[in-house]
Amino acid sequence: MRKLANEELERKSIEEFKKSEKLPVVIFLDNIRSLNNVGSAFRTADAFLVEKIYLGGITGTPPHRDITKTALGATESVEWEHMPDTMAGIKKLKEDGYKIVSVEQVDKSVMLSNFQPIAGEKYCLVFGNEVFGVDEKIVEVSDKCIEIPQHGTKHSLNISVSVGIVIWDFYNKLGNK
Repeated sequence: MRKLANEELERKSIEEFKKSEKLPVVIFLDNIRSLNNVGSAFRTADAFLVEKIYLGGITGTPPHRDITKTALGATESVEWEHMPDTMAGIKKLKEDGYKIVSVEQVDKSVMLSNFQPIAGEKYCLVFGNEVFGVDEKIVEVSDKCIEIPQHGTKHSLNISVSVGIVIWDFYNKLGNK
C-alpha cells in the first residue's frame, strides 16, 4: 500500500467542476461568524459537487484570507452568493422549488439517519449561527428540520463538522455518482 500522488487522484479542473452535474443541494450558511467554518463549507461543497453556497447575513464572503486558507481554492470552483437578508433568500429558494431543510434540534426534527431525500427534488440545507443555531423564523418556514444524532454530553457539533456529515449523508442517499 502507498499514498497516491496528487496527479493520480484524477481531480477535476475548475472548468470541469463547473460543467459537472451537481448534487441537487445548495448550502445556506446563516450568520456564521467563523471564517474558517465558511472556508470548510466551501471545501466540503467542492468535494461532493454541491450546486451553490449562499452566505446569509453576517456570514463572511470571499476573498478573505481565513476563508481562502481553509477552502484551499474551493471558492473558485463552487458557485456562491451573499444574501444580506437570509429570510428573503430562503423564500426565493422556496419559490424556485427547493425544499428548505434546516439542520437544527427542534421538537419535530427528523434524525438524519431516518431522513430520506427524494430523488428529483432540490434541497436547501440551512446551517445556523455557531451560538444561536438556525433562526426561529427560518425554522418556521422550513419544510423539514433534520438533526444529527448525538449521544455524548455536548448538545452540538462544530458547523464545519455538521456540514460534512449532512452533505456526506445526502450524497450517499441521492446516488453517490
